Amino acid sequence: MLKSFTKEERSWIMYDWAQNVFSTIMMAAVFPVFFVTMADGDGVAGSMWWAIGVAVARFVLGVAAPIIGTVVDYRGYKKRLLVIFIAFGILALLFVAAQSSWQMLLVGYVLANMFWSAANFVYDSYLPDVTTKDRMDKVSAWGFAMGYSGGSTIPFIISIILIMFGENFGIDGTLAVRISVVMTAVWWGIFCIPMLRNVHHKYGVDAPKKGFMKETAKNIIATAKRIVKNKGMFIFIVAYFFYIDGVGTVINIATAYGAELELDAVMLIGAIFATQFVAIPCTILFGRLAKTVNPINIIMGAICIYIVICLTGFFMGFGLEMHWFDTDVAIMMFWALAAMVGMVQGGIQALSRSTFGRLVPPENAGEYFGFFEIFGRFAAILGPAVYALVLSTTGRPSISVLSVSVVFIIGLTILLVGRRHLNVSIESN
Repeated sequence: MLKSFTKEERSWIMYDWAQNVFSTIMMAAVFPVFFVTMADGDGVAGSMWWAIGVAVARFVLGVAAPIIGTVVDYRGYKKRLLVIFIAFGILALLFVAAQSSWQMLLVGYVLANMFWSAANFVYDSYLPDVTTKDRMDKVSAWGFAMGYSGGSTIPFIISIILIMFGENFGIDGTLAVRISVVMTAVWWGIFCIPMLRNVHHKYGVDAPKKGFMKETAKNIIATAKRIVKNKGMFIFIVAYFFYIDGVGTVINIATAYGAELELDAVMLIGAIFATQFVAIPCTILFGRLAKTVNPINIIMGAICIYIVICLTGFFMGFGLEMHWFDTDVAIMMFWALAAMVGMVQGGIQALSRSTFGRLVPPENAGEYFGFFEIFGRFAAILGPAVYALVLSTTGRPSISVLSVSVVFIIGLTILLVGRRHLNVSIESN
């Protein structure tokens, strides 16, 4: 299946197989439902605290991203930092598995999320090292597709079996979730090995022999100025700030939203599982389409689908609140939403990563991806924070979901207005 890729490309792609288990079990399905249920049992709004935790993790990494991005461009530092982030991320997951209060579960999750996100950021910055610009769309898309086919399915199936049938052999629901968290750590640790062994930092600059922090700060400022001067890159990264905020919010809030509406937990997890199967071929299709269709146009089409997802999610919640239909109908709508998300989730992220990768000079990929990361992470604060604020103000989860559509509309508008400058920048690179 991966014979058409080089050894380095295959190893880089396999890291998505390794790390995507975190996004499925810890962010999208199993752990959010468990956390919200525990917090609600203590009389607090679980989805609100979940959104706050996500926002905190994104904020911390957003602040650190430019510094990390500059340091990983120094020869000898990129692999070292990747190993450190993976190791601490795994330790944080093991800490989560040992906790029993919702407060400590949230603390552990925030730490794990930060280190996992930092490792992914370093991983993304390797893209110019492992392939050429004309192959970036394909390699990036296959990375997400392998993540869905491996990390998002095999451990997920095991988790579902434990949750649904574990009591038949002495494993209750809480223990099933703890085992799932440990499995996430083990899966990530084992399958990151090809990436660590076979992918190397080819481009980069020598680390300053003195004044390390001073030179790092200078590089951050210089990179920021170059991004602002490059109209196409600046337009893309600002648009990315808004639309990726919506994507991240949908990923992080979906099951918590369903749990807040008191939909059946097993059905929610099943819907997220179905998302992975839809995402595999659709993500590969996005990569193939990018050979003949402008990637920017594909991204804008995906944004439009996300706007429809938000509107449908609002109608689902509002219909329950108004007693227009029962939870059985809402579950069917949630499954339809999951299928729609699967159609675009991997593709929009893959093409965003490869499009930005074509815009940056490879020797400074870390610095540029540092700003790509800070825009993505600070964006991911906005959506969950707005969701939590609207929910705490109105007490209406449906209104909270509707508010997410605004960031997609803003991102789409920026791309439409600045598309000409962006196309020029891509062609010149």
